This record gives sequence, C-alpha cells and structure tokens, in this order.
Amino acid sequence: MKKLVVAICALALFACEQKNEVKPFTSVVVKDVYTKNVSIRAIEVLDGSVGFAGNNGVFGSVDLKTNKVITNVQKYDTILPEFRAVGTTGADFFMLSVTNPALLYKTGENGKMELVYTEKGDGVFYDAINFWNSKEGIAVGDSVDGCLSVIVTRDGGNSWNKIACNNLPEGIAGEGAFAASNTNIKIVGDKTWIATTKGRVFYSADKGTTWDVFSVPMTGLGETHGIFSLDFYNENLGFAIGGDFTKPEQNIKNKAITTDGGVTWSLVADGKEPDYKSCVQFVPERNGNELVAVGFTGIAYSSDKGQTWKELSKEGFYTIRFVNDTLAYAAGKDRISKLIFK
Repeated sequence: MKKLVVAICALALFACEQKNEVKPFTSVVVKDVYTKNVSIRAIEVLDGSVGFAGNNGVFGSVDLKTNKVITNVQKYDTILPEFRAVGTTGADFFMLSVTNPALLYKTGENGKMELVYTEKGDGVFYDAINFWNSKEGIAVGDSVDGCLSVIVTRDGGNSWNKIACNNLPEGIAGEGAFAASNTNIKIVGDKTWIATTKGRVFYSADKGTTWDVFSVPMTGLGETHGIFSLDFYNENLGFAIGGDFTKPEQNIKNKAITTDGGVTWSLVADGKEPDYKSCVQFVPERNGNELVAVGFTGIAYSSDKGQTWKELSKEGFYTIRFVNDTLAYAAGKDRISKLIFK
C-alpha cells in the first residue's frame, strides 16, 4: 500500500509539472485595435489600459478588456508636438515631445494635460522617459553643451531639473539616443541604464545621483548604427538591440548581452538574424530566457537569451510592451495592435 501511495503521488507531481510546462513560442496572432494616420513610438501599460502618444499631438489609451480606444490632441500654441516618449507614476501619465521646444506633459485637472517642463534651444531633442517610483523619474535627450541631456523629478513629476554636465560622464560629440521606441532607459529598483548612440551605456546605482559609463561593442558602422533599445530582466541580465534603420538588412554588431549589470557586454547572433530592430523586451515570467524584438522589419523571438532567433511575423512595429507572458501590445506606423503569442 505504501508503494502504491508513493507511485500515485509521483504521478500527480509529474502531471502538475506537465501542466505547468512552458513551451517556446511558435507563432503570434496580430489583431489591430487602432488604425489612424499617426506614427506611434511610445506606449506604456497602465492600470487596466495601454497609454500612448504619437505625432500630430495625438495621445490616448486602449482599454485592456474591451480594446476601446480614447484619443485626444495636445497643442502647444500653434504646434502639434511629436511625442516619442510616455511614462507613468501609477497616479499620472506623462508624455514628452522630441524636438525644440521639448514639451513634457503630465495628467492635470479635469482630464486635461498640464505642461510641467519646457526646454528650448539648438540641439534640443528628447528620446525617452521612465520612473523609479511614484515620486522620482528621469528623461534623457541628445547632447547639449557637451553632455547628454538628463532631467529628473523628485516630486511626482510636478517639476523637473536638468543634471549639470559636471555630474555626468564626459560626453562624446554628437552623442544622444535613438528616439525609436522609448526604450533607451531601463530601471530595476534604484538602478538605471541609459543606452546612447555611441555604443555606451550610462549606469546609475542611486536613482541618477552618481553615474558610471560602460562600452557596448555595437559601434563602428556609421552614425545611424547603434543601440536602439535595451531591456533588463533583473539587475544583472540585460540585452541591447539595434542596427541601422537606413540599412535594415544589416545584422552585424546589432545584438549584445550582459550578465553583470551592464559592466561588460558580448555580441550574440552576430551576422545572423534578426536584422535591424527598434525595440527589445524580455518576456515576463520566463526566467530571462525569452526575448521578443520588433521593428518595421517584423517580429523576432528568442528562447535562449538571444543566442538564436526565429521570425514570428513580418508585421512591422516600432515598440512593444507585454501585459503578461503571452499577451502584448505593439505600436508603429498608423497602428496599435494586440499581440497574442502561442
């Protein structure tokens, strides 16, 4: 009898393991939920919705349950801003325009957006925004006066202050970030990584107070080639992707991995698929093994930390965010879509 009980328990355990087995993706179903004449490079999963903003001042949200889309248009005098970065504190939604003047809005009273930061001048071009918590956040832009433009908030986004160049790593002429998918900044806890156009990653362990800089071997192939996106699964495991949007078929020096928090990086799948991609994200709850990358060149997937990749779709997008381990939303030229991975 004792042996029978042990056998039954073993079978039950095996059945549970089989039931909970996670299989690699083999396909993706793409369902458009918003199709309008607007370029969207910035989306963010909010509480029950996906917030987005694009060019021509357009911004809005997609309800996660119904896929109902609500949109509005933000003007600044006679300007219709081009938004390429959005973020959230949980309580408020933020959207940041790219070029001169750079305009940063947050959720205001009566459903209207409130302008909380403006920057004017030659070279002004902002690329990405992210938040450490409900009070503290950071945005990055191209170099002005010899260093990256980095602004921070410590009061929930009501006010923003620019970090002085003498408190940042020494800049490189022309250094900035590719404003392609709002994934130049990654935050895990208090730690922050910023990817630049010069194959460098700025790193702060203390929410932007002090900074180090590390090199990524994704340089040397022209001004439009480099890191377009990075993501970290935890404080150690990170992945960077990019290439050259003017030569999208090129797959050399466009993928790199770190296992020591960004201090050192190694090229992976070099000279192999995928080609140019503007956004990469770790699949949540998959132990850091699985990645999805998107670009106007299609959707690619890796189940082995980026060592090998499979093209799941030729559908083009600029940016993607996961809701859970099989559901994501992606945005691109004239569309936002629901992606179901199988």
